[in-house]
Amino acid sequence: MADRRLQVFYTVAKQLSFTKAAELLYMTQPAVTFQVKQLEEHFNTRLFERSHSKITLTAAGEVALEYAERILNLNGEMETRLGELTGQVSGTLLVGASTTIAEYMLPRLLGDFKAQYPHVHARLTVANSETIEFKVADHTLDVGLIESPSHHPQLTSHVCCEDDLVAICSPKHQVAKYASITPAQLAELPYVSRESGSGTREVVDDYFRQNGVQPEDLHITMELGSREAIKGAVEAGLGIAIVSRATILKEVKLGDLIAVTLNPRLNRPLSLVYPKEKFRSRLLQTFLDCVVSTLKEPRQS
Repeated sequence: MADRRLQVFYTVAKQLSFTKAAELLYMTQPAVTFQVKQLEEHFNTRLFERSHSKITLTAAGEVALEYAERILNLNGEMETRLGELTGQVSGTLLVGASTTIAEYMLPRLLGDFKAQYPHVHARLTVANSETIEFKVADHTLDVGLIESPSHHPQLTSHVCCEDDLVAICSPKHQVAKYASITPAQLAELPYVSRESGSGTREVVDDYFRQNGVQPEDLHITMELGSREAIKGAVEAGLGIAIVSRATILKEVKLGDLIAVTLNPRLNRPLSLVYPKEKFRSRLLQTFLDCVVSTLKEPRQS
């Protein structure tokens, strides 16, 4: 219902790119440029400074962006509240999640939610936690699920559950008979690690340091860039690794891998992030409640 020119201008202003705005709006770049030009002609002022390499907002553009955000938020709130008078939870839900959550936790959750609320259309974006936070703060996504608490000033962060990390080994490995394993014991064995820069690598390295083992002292046989590659290497007997328990349920059930509890345990929080606005649609609130209740249920291993 809001002026289409305003919606287009807002997207360009937030992305500071006509190309990215066109992709998000499913429009051609000339169409986006035309809509912005129409708005500039309407207000008889330039909203963007354009150069070959980038665009920036003018002083008028900064003012227009502030009002556009307020207008579009109010417009969305009005449409949502009027739609909720039907008593039906419906609409499009834009969900973002980090890779582990998207691949191993969300499918069941979204499936259950869709079965309960068939008139809801969920769209999932998969990216790293930092990107998901940015997109939620930018209102490109309605809600995000990330692998750490958020400290973004525009977002509310709520820890919905903890991700249990475990050591994995081949069924033929000597550690397969252990009830648990300590960082000191791991430091004496061949170890398969995630690559430097990985969020999981950072969490695991911190875990070793906190328990008296320097990561550089580990007997790392391989550094791999994906959890599937790590699982394959461990299954082949090339070493032990630390991964999220949620990512190896199938392999453990089939007997291809053995999960050994870490001592002390290693858990990382999984968090919901959503904008701090006071108004939350019935759809969003229903989904938030569903995520919290579902992810708190113990997963079968």
